[in-house]
Amino acid sequence: MGTPDAVVIGAGPNGLVAANVLADAGWHVVVLEAQDEPGGAVRSDRGVHPDYVHDLFSAFYPLAAASPVLAKLALERHGLRWRHAPSVVAHPLRDGRCPVLERDVRRTAASLDAFAPGDGAAWERLDRLWQRTGDALVHCLFTPFPPLLPGLRLAARTGPDLPRLARTMLLPARRFGQEHFAGDGGRLLIAGNALHADLGPESALGGGFGWLMCMLGQSYGFPVPVGGAGMLTRALVARLRERGGELRCGTPVTRVVVRGGRAVAVRTDDGTEVPARHAVLADIPAPSLYLGLVGEEHLPPGTRADLRRFQWDFATVKVDWALARPIPWACEAARGAGTVHVADGVDALTRFAGQLATEHVPDVPFSVLGQMTTADPSRSPAGTESAWAYTHVPQHVRGDAGPDGIEGRWNEREKEAIVGRVEAGIERLAPGFRAAIAARRILAPPDLERRDAALVGGAVNQGTTNLHQQLVFRPLPGTGRPRTPVRGLYLASATAHPGGGVHGAPGANAARAALRAHPLRTRRRRPADGSPVGGHD
Repeated sequence: MGTPDAVVIGAGPNGLVAANVLADAGWHVVVLEAQDEPGGAVRSDRGVHPDYVHDLFSAFYPLAAASPVLAKLALERHGLRWRHAPSVVAHPLRDGRCPVLERDVRRTAASLDAFAPGDGAAWERLDRLWQRTGDALVHCLFTPFPPLLPGLRLAARTGPDLPRLARTMLLPARRFGQEHFAGDGGRLLIAGNALHADLGPESALGGGFGWLMCMLGQSYGFPVPVGGAGMLTRALVARLRERGGELRCGTPVTRVVVRGGRAVAVRTDDGTEVPARHAVLADIPAPSLYLGLVGEEHLPPGTRADLRRFQWDFATVKVDWALARPIPWACEAARGAGTVHVADGVDALTRFAGQLATEHVPDVPFSVLGQMTTADPSRSPAGTESAWAYTHVPQHVRGDAGPDGIEGRWNEREKEAIVGRVEAGIERLAPGFRAAIAARRILAPPDLERRDAALVGGAVNQGTTNLHQQLVFRPLPGTGRPRTPVRGLYLASATAHPGGGVHGAPGANAARAALRAHPLRTRRRRPADGSPVGGHD
């Protein structure tokens, strides 16, 4: 087919979204993926037990459900189907109480009123704020920074209250909870959802992020692809191939070829050079791209200095279980939730985050747990449960707050020790849980990185979500857009704004930037769903 118009490095969700947007514009696109299968952190397998489907990395997709980028791709035309658990998120406590995030705001409010009368009304006020501003906030999130048109819409919706909304979004989760709720229920939902990233209860932006995740869950649920996360990847690949795009797996890229200050090709590990007529888009972390594939000789001194300050998010340990029966939560309300948070309270979350901040492995981990068969019955035989949990550990271990002397070697002894703490926390809330385990798999930080090189050190968000590395500071100060110091090279990974999560925005933003740089060379072709080429901008 001749020289590709663009080469995309990496077939994760952002790389595949970028390739689809370019293919919609009539570009000939080649995607090169190092692993033997596409998907990056959106893959599933039967590696724990042949009768159980487990998602290797990501599993629930509220950001995908809300994403205008993915909506434009109409992936349902390519076999993608979504399922929801009866409830979205539950946070059971040892005293039997349990706040539950539901898709019905009144049911969520009733759950919080059980902690403190009036907290349900407070939740409904936050929901009304979301109904007024949510769609504009989502569009601000998913467009390049600064989001001019969505920002104007948001300003029009809020008027003189815009500074108050900005303050609310910047609040730490603890302060957000204190300002809005008298009881622990609402505070736990906000703080627990903030820790889906690396935002502890005392971190700026944690309250806004936790509220955003709660409102997305209430509006869109935390849906899962029927049959496993890999079905989302399969739909993206099928759509790309229908539009003439190429995908080559098992093809690691070792170099971006730069001539005259411009990216003109990539080189694979067997020495093959794949030229790119217009652009190279990289769905890999910025430090890996700049220092590994581009080389410091092509970078300005300021960029080299900024890369040394780049901060990864927490490392992750994940465990998958094939359970002979559903988890026997003592609190009935937790049994229907797709996602369950395991922690004794907001103070316990602060303690957990503090141990991570001092580079100690937590002695009592906070765990995010997924009940996948509860959400999608196709994941395991009737009467069983395909489940997983993850917890965070330091990128660099300085000590162990627990009794096991974990040093960050992540050998079998250390993996068993940290998962033993995770399972003990679940057992306290669901007596008999351990007896239901038929098989399990532990993925420590090195295991995650081996299966997906973009998860450097087990960092699943490709960089901290903290405020100092967001917006115009992501991935480096003064950026916030997909352009790089090398002409024709675009950053399409989660290290670019707006960051982690499966929503496709970094890939779409990079593709649109490449298209804008070559407007006369773009053969406009309208997608199958009739939407404008390139999606929402």
